[in-house]
Amino acid sequence: MGESKKMVARSDKNVSPSGASSSVSMAQLHTLIDDFCEHLDLVVGRSSATIRGYRSDLYSMSEAIRGIDNFTLPYLRQWMGVAVEEGKSRATLARRTASAKAFSSWAQKNGYLKTDAAARLVSPKINRDLPKILGEQQASEFVENAASASAEEFLRDSAILELLYATGIRVAELCGIDLLDIDHGRRMIRVLGKGDKERVVPFGEAAHMALKSWMEVRNEMAQNTNALFVGVRGQRINARQVRRIVDKAAKVTGVEHLSPHSLRHTAATHLLDGGADLRQVQELLGHSSMQTTQIYTHVSNKRLLEAFNKAHPRA
Repeated sequence: MGESKKMVARSDKNVSPSGASSSVSMAQLHTLIDDFCEHLDLVVGRSSATIRGYRSDLYSMSEAIRGIDNFTLPYLRQWMGVAVEEGKSRATLARRTASAKAFSSWAQKNGYLKTDAAARLVSPKINRDLPKILGEQQASEFVENAASASAEEFLRDSAILELLYATGIRVAELCGIDLLDIDHGRRMIRVLGKGDKERVVPFGEAAHMALKSWMEVRNEMAQNTNALFVGVRGQRINARQVRRIVDKAAKVTGVEHLSPHSLRHTAATHLLDGGADLRQVQELLGHSSMQTTQIYTHVSNKRLLEAFNKAHPRA
């Protein structure tokens, strides 16, 4: 943070300055928001997507409260109330609440605000929809039904589908894999997750064989890149291309509304169904919070209940 920013943010005008103009107060608030986002990037290590979300929410807030001197609980509640009237989703409301709370706590700890004004701002509860999950047989059929334009692309697409299901990694993580990230002997893969957090994930025999087949023809498609998977122009594959590969295989298999993230959900649920520990699944998926992983226990419990109701004579 530059000295000029510190002087503006820490000036006495920052906290309810008597006679301060609205434009000055707005400028101070925008400066603080930018400094907070810089803190998230350089100190906390949040992902660029998360930081963009925080910045968008906080700039929306600044337009509503019109300055740092109005950063109070009543003004924040009014801002949230308008969002409710506009029909914003519960997820959006929860994200806005989290953004305001994080900013408020940071500003108070650093002396920019006298009190943590947003500490009592209530986040609405979100009714989480259970993710779409493939059955084990359905998943096997899906990963074996890549719909590709050429033999080389078929081997690439099959390896992508197998790896997504085998590891539960995110699409962005898959796209970022380099050749040196694969340990074929130990069947381990190094991926870079959210917040630039690195983890090592194992994969099984099916994915190993699919990767081996892809590597035999990769150089026929790749053009001066270390990327494991490449697109039609020979450069690193992107998320949009991966989604198309998944979508095409889903149509061939007869599965509707399946996304790459559904394969992540499916991998996690099948691991839990097979007896994996929740903490192990959390580590495999790269979740920073156990709460995020726990949604899969609800999925597993639902599948168990369905099986019980279908099979037990006294259900």
